Amino acid sequence: MDYDAVIIGGGPAGATAGTLLKKYCPEFKVAIFEKEQFPRDHIGESQLPAISAILDEMGVWNKVEAANFPIKIGSTNRWGKNPELWDLEFIPSEKFVDQPRPGRYEGQRRYTAFQVDRSIYDKILLDHAETVGVEVHQKTAVRTVLREGDRVKGLELSSGHHVTAKHYVDASGHLGVLRRAMGVNCEYPSSLKNIALWDYWQNADWAVKIGVGGTRIQVMSLGYGWLWFIPLGPTRTSIGLVVPVDYYKQRGLRPEQLYMEAVGQEDRIANLLTSATRENKFETTTDWSFISERQSGENWFLAGESGGFADPVLSAGMTMAHASGREVAFTILEMNKGELDQDWLRKRYDERQTQRVWSHIRFADFWYTANAQFVDIKNHVKEIAQDSGLDLSPENAWRWLAQGGFIDEDLRVGVGGFSFFLVKELGGFLADLPQESTLERFNVFKLNLEGATYRSGAKFHEGRVTESHCYVREGHRLPVDGRFDVLVNALQKATSLDRIVVELRCAVERAEPSSRARIFSGLIEGLEAMIDDGWVEASLDPALPRFKMTRGEDRSVRLNRD
Repeated sequence: MDYDAVIIGGGPAGATAGTLLKKYCPEFKVAIFEKEQFPRDHIGESQLPAISAILDEMGVWNKVEAANFPIKIGSTNRWGKNPELWDLEFIPSEKFVDQPRPGRYEGQRRYTAFQVDRSIYDKILLDHAETVGVEVHQKTAVRTVLREGDRVKGLELSSGHHVTAKHYVDASGHLGVLRRAMGVNCEYPSSLKNIALWDYWQNADWAVKIGVGGTRIQVMSLGYGWLWFIPLGPTRTSIGLVVPVDYYKQRGLRPEQLYMEAVGQEDRIANLLTSATRENKFETTTDWSFISERQSGENWFLAGESGGFADPVLSAGMTMAHASGREVAFTILEMNKGELDQDWLRKRYDERQTQRVWSHIRFADFWYTANAQFVDIKNHVKEIAQDSGLDLSPENAWRWLAQGGFIDEDLRVGVGGFSFFLVKELGGFLADLPQESTLERFNVFKLNLEGATYRSGAKFHEGRVTESHCYVREGHRLPVDGRFDVLVNALQKATSLDRIVVELRCAVERAEPSSRARIFSGLIEGLEAMIDDGWVEASLDPALPRFKMTRGEDRSVRLNRD
């Protein structure tokens, strides 16, 4: 059994990697070895919109849509500085247009996500990988990893077979089959150590129905932890409790007792369960955030949770799994072409995966420490803030969030999977982060590249990894591409805000009329991020005009109106 690529694990990361390897190189011989038989339940059911684009690239979006999973518009939260409910929405619920399902990946569906029953979803993805030519072996575990130094020489399977390959991918989740076998250590950058307890319920009411199949998940704080409520289909709902492991030990209750107590204590959730029944598939797990000290070796890669995990409060787990599966596939394909240096490709992959996980862990720490609802575990939350060096005073908290940079090499602007403007909006509900735009306080902006290094980066697109370029300084990146290329050019021609705006509007005029407003908003967001990341120096000239940023009613974060 000899292959071009062998993938350990058939979950979202493994299925994504396998599917895209075959899509962009049909002659590649690829196998997935999965220790379980699908379908099987798994937590991590709430997605973010970034996944939908990857599903579409895989050619599986229509199959997922046909499964009739709820359309995730966002979340309703009891979290932050006061107990009022507030909504985070990918698109305003009142703007969500009723459309028949199954629908196509276009229009508003590009900005929404799914809430998926993993027993169904993961099987759809794995079956799809098989239909495009991936050899899928279920109920086949890896018993032994044969290694020579940092090179994998082969795998011994539970079936008794011996497997060899040019490339190996560990997509085995928290088991980290290759990670452990290759002696790769993990870092635990957060003192946030929780346990999750969950079960599935039948016939729970949906907290809110938006159009055809749309809803929001519920994230409800308790004094000592929080509950998730995620409708997975017309009748099935996932409900879980997350608490610090120390609190669980102090209570001395059996896990199921603690779970049922919490579900009964939260009135909003309890009311939705009046006519519901439990499936009695109760499970628990630890969900300690970690990052693998490296993500690849001589002929192997880590993808998904095997390479790192961030607390589930941000619903980012599956996004990271799909993204890493996509990028490991592109990296292997590019290595096979032999046009780029292999060490350079591995290094770029390592950097991207580590930065992605680290960003989510950092934002999760902020998310927890900014929650005044945790009245019973104040000391625990305080320790998290102290250990991470986080001062929650507004200006200091923003500077702390900016330490890792708001700009990444994919031209995205934000932190922890949230856009820059969205993070600012969230600040009003969490910890009084500064709401005023930098562009309102200053009107002179000067590009500052002093001390920055110009270096090559990686761009992952349509099955290829190509060289891009960026400036790097103190861990912050400024890509020289896309909107940032436009911004750098504008800042080289003008320094006053009025003239910069003229330059940006001229650049936008070259785009399709229907997309100009969105592109201009993205440029303004990018400019603010460049200022906060230190790439632009801002000052005020009283003789020049100042601007007032207008905020429409279509805010992403607002008080709950249900």
